[in-house]
Amino acid sequence: MKRISLLALAAVIGWGAMASAQDAPFGSDEDAAYAAALWQAMLDQRLAGEGMIRGFPYEGIEPHGLMLETFYSTADVNGHQGALIVKRNFGPEGVEIDQVLTDPGKHLGAYTVMFQREKGYDDDNQNWFWVKYLPDGSLDMNPKGMRLAGRVAKGADAGCIACHSGEDDYIFTTDAPVAMDTMMK
Repeated sequence: MKRISLLALAAVIGWGAMASAQDAPFGSDEDAAYAAALWQAMLDQRLAGEGMIRGFPYEGIEPHGLMLETFYSTADVNGHQGALIVKRNFGPEGVEIDQVLTDPGKHLGAYTVMFQREKGYDDDNQNWFWVKYLPDGSLDMNPKGMRLAGRVAKGADAGCIACHSGEDDYIFTTDAPVAMDTMMK
C-alpha cells in the first residue's frame, strides 16, 4: 500500500511539473521554432555565424558579458518585420578588448537577442521576444532545463523582462528602435 501511495504521489508531482512547464511563458516548441526562424534572419544579415560582421567591443556587465558587441537592425521573421537587437556576449571575467578583437570566437559565450514581434504577442511587455543562443545557434537553457526563448521569465522578480522593464522602451543602450519604427512607416 505504501508503495502504491508513493507511486501515486510521484505521478501527481510529475504531472504537475509537466503542466507547469507547458504553461510557462517561454521555452515551448513554438518559441523554439520562432527562435530558429529568428536565428536564420540573423545569419542572413551576417549578425551571427561564419563571416559575421564585427563591431568594436565595449565593457559590459552581467548577466550579458564582461565584453559586448551590440547591433541594431530590423528583421522579417515569419512575415512580420520588427526591431532586432543582437548582443554578443564575451568572457570570461578579465577578458580584454584586445583579446576579443584577436580571437572573438574563443571568447564568444552567447548571443542575447530582443526582437519586437507583432502587436498582441505580449502587449504587457511591448511585444518583445527574448532569446539566448549559444555560439552555435542552439538555445541556451536555464538551470531548470527550460529553453531561453519567448517571454523569458515573464512575471518573475528577476530575468530578462524584470530587468529590462526598468526602461520605458525596455532598451538600456539606445533609442535606435524608435528611429527604426519611424523608418519602417
